[in-house]
This record gives sequence, C-alpha cells and structure tokens, in this order.
Amino acid sequence: MPPRPPHSPEEAAAPVNPQKARRGLSRLWHATGYSLAGLRAGWGETAFRQEALAAIVLLPAAFWVGRGWLEVALLCAVTLLVLVTELLNTGIEAAIDRISPERHELSKKAKDMGSAAVLLALLLAAGVWLAALYARFLA
Repeated sequence: MPPRPPHSPEEAAAPVNPQKARRGLSRLWHATGYSLAGLRAGWGETAFRQEALAAIVLLPAAFWVGRGWLEVALLCAVTLLVLVTELLNTGIEAAIDRISPERHELSKKAKDMGSAAVLLALLLAAGVWLAALYARFLA
C-alpha cells in the first residue's frame, strides 16, 4: 500500500523523523537515549557481551601496560574499536533480518563482510596488545 499524501502544508513540511527537528540540548538528550538503547540492544548479543567484559578488564590494564599516554590511548582505542565493529555488525545483521528472513546471496554477503570486519578488528587489537605486552615485559 503506498503512503498517503499529506492533507495540509504543515503536515507535508513535518519531518518523518522527529529527531531531525530537535535542536540543542533536546537533540543531544534524545540522541544519548538512542545510543544507550543501542548499547542495551548490543548487550543482548553474546559476542558483544563477551567483548564488553574483556574491555572491562583490558581498559584499566591499558594504563598499566602502556608506557606513555600514546600507548595507553592506542590500547584503549583498539579495544573500543572491537566493540564499535561488533555493534555495527549486529546492526547490519538486524537490518538484513528485518528485510527478509529467507536466505539470499546478497544478505549472506553483507553478513559475512560484517563478520570479517569484526575479525579484522579483533586481529588488530590482539596484535597491538601483544606488541605492547612484549615491549613492556620482554624487551
């Protein structure tokens, strides 16, 4: 069924997404709420929970392992990059599942690419952490 046309000029000018009409602190407040809802939704995914729990350990450890502010920042950044990538992958999977639950080659390709992005983020994080541990304890 096609969408119905607007009945008034005000209705035609109204944004589809009310968030777009907000300004200032109201927009920031609502955006924060949406972000927290996204984190709660991510927490429902086993992989995100595992990575978040690892981050709870790794982020404080970065301040002990890192020998300067740049190393600490890099260790924290790669740890958070894994979480960001996992959230994006989960979003891609949810959007694909919303479109259609049936198997399709393009859906598989999108999901596989999201999964590959998470793998690359994990490999990067592991490499940076191993290099930092080596420099701190063995070099």
